[in-house]
Amino acid sequence: MATLTAVLLGIGIFFNFLGTVALYRFPDVYTRLHGTTKCTTFGSIFTSAAVVVYAISMRSATGDGRFSTLAVHTVIAIVALLVSNPTGAHAIARAAHRSGVLPKFAVVDRLAEDEKKKGGASA
Repeated sequence: MATLTAVLLGIGIFFNFLGTVALYRFPDVYTRLHGTTKCTTFGSIFTSAAVVVYAISMRSATGDGRFSTLAVHTVIAIVALLVSNPTGAHAIARAAHRSGVLPKFAVVDRLAEDEKKKGGASA
């Protein structure tokens, strides 16, 4: 079980590191959000899975009920992460778009064209 915990932690740390690299290397807010959200969600899931495996192994070894509580709380945290991470990234991307922040290498912005058409038709 210790080996599985170490492997899960290693995978989680690796993906969280990739999210950090994405934050520094990508050119604009949209690609940075994409890279960091995907990587840190995946990395946090693996890190949390390592905690669950550790809690299950300690529960079976010691019989202490606190480790069951730890596993349940970790699963609840994973569910909260799966809901809040993409929702937060979407809110940030939408706010950036509404603020007029353009993607660095954008060729066509279809959303802005649609808004101009709607605004032009009603005016």
